[in-house]
Amino acid sequence: MPVREHRFALGATLVGVVAFVALALWLVPWQPVPGGMPDAVAADTVFTPEQVERAENHARWARTWSWSSLSVSLVVACWLGFGRTGRRLAERMPGRWWVQVLLVVAALTVVGRLVTLPFAVAYRQLQLDAGLSTSSWPAWTLDLVKGQLVEIVATSIALVALVGIARRWRRAWPAVAGGVLAAFVVVASFGYPLLVEPLFNSFTPLEDGPLRTQILELADEEGVEVDDVLVADQSRRTTTLNAYVSGFGGTRRVVVYDNLVEDLPEDQALSVVAHELAHARHDDVLIGTSLGAAGALVGVGLLGLLAGAAQRRGRPGVGEVGAVPMILALAALAMVLASPVQNGISRQIETRADVDALAATNAPQPFVALQRRLALRSLADPSPPSWSQWWFGSHPTVLQRIAIAREQDE
Repeated sequence: MPVREHRFALGATLVGVVAFVALALWLVPWQPVPGGMPDAVAADTVFTPEQVERAENHARWARTWSWSSLSVSLVVACWLGFGRTGRRLAERMPGRWWVQVLLVVAALTVVGRLVTLPFAVAYRQLQLDAGLSTSSWPAWTLDLVKGQLVEIVATSIALVALVGIARRWRRAWPAVAGGVLAAFVVVASFGYPLLVEPLFNSFTPLEDGPLRTQILELADEEGVEVDDVLVADQSRRTTTLNAYVSGFGGTRRVVVYDNLVEDLPEDQALSVVAHELAHARHDDVLIGTSLGAAGALVGVGLLGLLAGAAQRRGRPGVGEVGAVPMILALAALAMVLASPVQNGISRQIETRADVDALAATNAPQPFVALQRRLALRSLADPSPPSWSQWWFGSHPTVLQRIAIAREQDE
């Protein structure tokens, strides 16, 4: 690796790390609960032994299929990315270099899905057996295909940009590509509600009534500008309940699942919405986007350092199509290794949203009833393994969330 290219890669990495740490220290609520996070309540004060046993059994099998799928996908990605098979496949693709990149991304994404399909089917059957899924197998398959197409398109755009920049700026590509991919993260974050969400759901305005009025009043009290309140047709897919705030600024919309509107008492539905409005009030999507952009810069910088070392051993450089399988393998490994950081930040942000929702509604008892209902509806493990929660848990556990509410109620 030329000295100048190494310097650009090292510089991109250091700038990205400094930006990420600075943004995290500035924007992430590291003490979201005044007085500190309370200890989780005991499971037997919330659930019956039968409910705990059922949730733990379901979670045990869900983790088995999910972790098996993750392990197999990583093994296959590394086999294709670091061995000769993936490189030979990439180099034999027809067409110009950017067409080859598109074909390689599509082929490897499909291979990755096929090798993990048995685990996806097993997990889907688990959801059906537990009564958590309501969609038919054809509908589930269609969602799977749509998801794969979205992944192929997004990954292809990123890889074509990365390889193209490396071909054009052979020394400075880590810095240039890092900046471009950081910008891509921002654009994707803004574009997702407009381009991707409509592919999976139909949205209709929530009809006039007490719930709509209360949601808009709550948004006004929390200082969140809301353009509309929409209902997503999620009941055709799942029995779980949720809501979220989509869009930015004057285009923000509160989106509630149709089964939430139909199944929850108004005070519990408002507790869900208050949580999501808290995310909007703090611009948590923008926080995640900013951190993601800094992370992209770090990732490209590290790629430059690792690819340079690999190139010295005779492997293709980032500007060559033969390097695409290696780039995808490194990206897959990076996402897994970065999960504890990403989810640790997410838990802090989710905790702050809970605290703000409790303050906005001043209704801790409906919040507790809601968390219990959500856990029972989704068969969430009340006490997941600590290492699993640390690595993969994006939200506090149900027992931690109830502890926060009970502390406020005292």
